[in-house]
Amino acid sequence: MPFLQQALVYLVATVVAVPVFKRLGLGSVLGYLAAGVVIGPWAIGLISDVDSVLHVAELGVVLLLFIVGLELQPSRLWQLRRTVFGLGSAQVLGTAVVLGGIALLLGQKLAAAIVVGVGLSLSSTAFALQLLAEKKEQDREHGRAAFGILLFQDLAVIPLLAVLPLLGDRPAETGGDPWWLSAIKVVGVLAGVFVSGRYILRPVFKQVARTQSQEVMTAAALLVAVGTALLVSAVGLSMSLGAFLAGIMLAESEYRHELEADIQPFKGLLLGLFFIAVGMSADLGLVLEQPLTVVGLVLGMTAIKMAVLYVIGTRACGGTPEPALSLAVVISQGGEFAFVLFNLAARQGIMDGPLARMLVVVVTLSMALTPLLYGLLVRVLRPRLLLRAAGPAREFDAVPDEGHPVIVAGFGRVGQVVGRILRARRIGFTALDTNPDHIEFVKRFGNRVYYGDAGRLDLLRAAGADRARIFVLAIDDIETSLRIGQFVREEFPHLTIFARARNRQHAYKLLDLGIERFVRDTFPAGLEMSRDILTLLGTDARTSEQLVERFRAFDDKMLRENYQHQADLGKLAELAMRSRDELEKMFADDAAFRELPAISGAGGADRS
Repeated sequence: MPFLQQALVYLVATVVAVPVFKRLGLGSVLGYLAAGVVIGPWAIGLISDVDSVLHVAELGVVLLLFIVGLELQPSRLWQLRRTVFGLGSAQVLGTAVVLGGIALLLGQKLAAAIVVGVGLSLSSTAFALQLLAEKKEQDREHGRAAFGILLFQDLAVIPLLAVLPLLGDRPAETGGDPWWLSAIKVVGVLAGVFVSGRYILRPVFKQVARTQSQEVMTAAALLVAVGTALLVSAVGLSMSLGAFLAGIMLAESEYRHELEADIQPFKGLLLGLFFIAVGMSADLGLVLEQPLTVVGLVLGMTAIKMAVLYVIGTRACGGTPEPALSLAVVISQGGEFAFVLFNLAARQGIMDGPLARMLVVVVTLSMALTPLLYGLLVRVLRPRLLLRAAGPAREFDAVPDEGHPVIVAGFGRVGQVVGRILRARRIGFTALDTNPDHIEFVKRFGNRVYYGDAGRLDLLRAAGADRARIFVLAIDDIETSLRIGQFVREEFPHLTIFARARNRQHAYKLLDLGIERFVRDTFPAGLEMSRDILTLLGTDARTSEQLVERFRAFDDKMLRENYQHQADLGKLAELAMRSRDELEKMFADDAAFRELPAISGAGGADRS
């Protein structure tokens, strides 16, 4: 099939399959895999040359690791050394010993059992990082641990490739370099990558940036990522490792964000093509011939890897089950390097060809299983684990009536600021919160906070709500905030409520309850920043303060006027246009602002 027709097939498969699977909550990765199975040689057979597609698609993994490297500064990499070499080595060795031992018990030779154990212990960097990115969990505890383990696995490929020929029954090909010369080449290439990244690449990108050409900058970014990957692979290292190192070298460069933006579209498309190619490579004929064997091997391998990872993760996460299980699921699959490893082992006579093909199918299906397991974890297991981890419900504290005029519900970021200012003026207040860990934390700094639900009538009465004057509703969760706000309005109508509003819609709902005094979370910060910007640009401080204050009053006026039309999008759009014109006219007619110096480069309407 001509190249353009193949490209059309891939694009159609992606556009059809991925949205369907995401709508079903199964994720894009499984959609790509399913698309590959359908168009591959074992289904309708639109594409037959899977190997050539897989080689091209590996570039997606290379670009993925390059972007990961861009986001990981060398100082942070050094901080991850214990995760990389501690957790990583424990996972690879532990899984390899268990799986290799089972292979040995099933009758495999020692050399074959070693290759099976080590090969299946490796996970798919592309699959795991894509899953974590979709769930926005890269920076959570299990996400950082998974990244460290995957990085160690990429490093483990180096000695594995060196040892593999020594395990075979067939003599190694003559003419190869001795091990010491190969080691020198590896060290030399890695040193060259580091030196180039530190002293050469920045001046090069500086000259490229001067061309003011987006296309040239994109080409330079691709050149660095692909060129470094090929250079490193020439001495037997992983291409993805080379791209990762190149990214790290540019992580502290002023061109980091530009490079990431240029590479991102290529990475997304090629990584999708890689997943499609993996789906195409699944030997469905073998699955149909030996379904029980294949299913048993997939489930067995996945369960063993999860068990080892859970044990390691539990120790690393301080005994907490939820992040340990998340870690165990996200990297429970086999890795793309197994395709290369098992085929090489078959050519070297380390294992039989049928076994190698079976293991490739097992790895492929384990990749397809991972998104399903992760979906089950997120929807079913994780909520139950978090609930169980919380332990038995703690009894609410007995809150004494100390006669304080203020009750603060929610002692987080907003509540603490209010409490500190009240304490500075020696005004008593009673603070309530429902997060035991948070309460214990703030108590270390001398704060007196009671554990209790501000939506309970008996607790509020015990806290003196009947005689208090002000109720501060500083709860972060919108639904809980509205529930307690309505309750307090009904049971204690004499209390003046000052509420925290997460956004404009939250403010509208507070107005629905008759709560007139509220502050939106980010609005004051935006006003303060705008005032400082005006001052820095030459406006005197008094005028800047007046301008910001007038804008605050105007925005508050418009919010309350728009409140009655909140469900009418057409009317809201009309009011937004009218308010913009009114604001501009107000500033233009005001003599104080008419005399402001013009600021060059200003323009564009505020659409916030």
